[in-house]
Amino acid sequence: MPVVFIGIGSNLGDRAGNINRAITCLAEDKKIAVIKVSPLVETVPFKAFGPKYLNGVVKAKTDLSPKNLLAVLQKCELQMRRVRLFKNSPRTIDLDIILYGDFIIDEPDLKIPHPKMFERDFVVKPLLELAPELKNKFPALKNS
Repeated sequence: MPVVFIGIGSNLGDRAGNINRAITCLAEDKKIAVIKVSPLVETVPFKAFGPKYLNGVVKAKTDLSPKNLLAVLQKCELQMRRVRLFKNSPRTIDLDIILYGDFIIDEPDLKIPHPKMFERDFVVKPLLELAPELKNKFPALKNS
């Protein structure tokens, strides 16, 4: 089963509770095995406004294809009443595929590795806590 890394964040309501509920939602899918969750970090919104975020990264294994994994993430977001009012709007939960094994995907609705992961300390730092060996795989992480 490929190892996947999922970015997770919330800046509305009970942020920590929202993150825990989202992790539970992921773990309820029989084809996703949550291995570890990074410590959460509090950050200001990235190129947006609104309340501060709690962010982290989930390390998991899955038999799901990347598209099917994305569908599960979107289902969890929908169950948690995520509303997309405008780009970067505040949200109860945000789930993004950061890495999926060694896959490289560049499609309109799915890009792996996540194209903006290297710009976001709130992704890079928790990711490296879970998988420090990724610094050797992605030169852009060496400066993090």
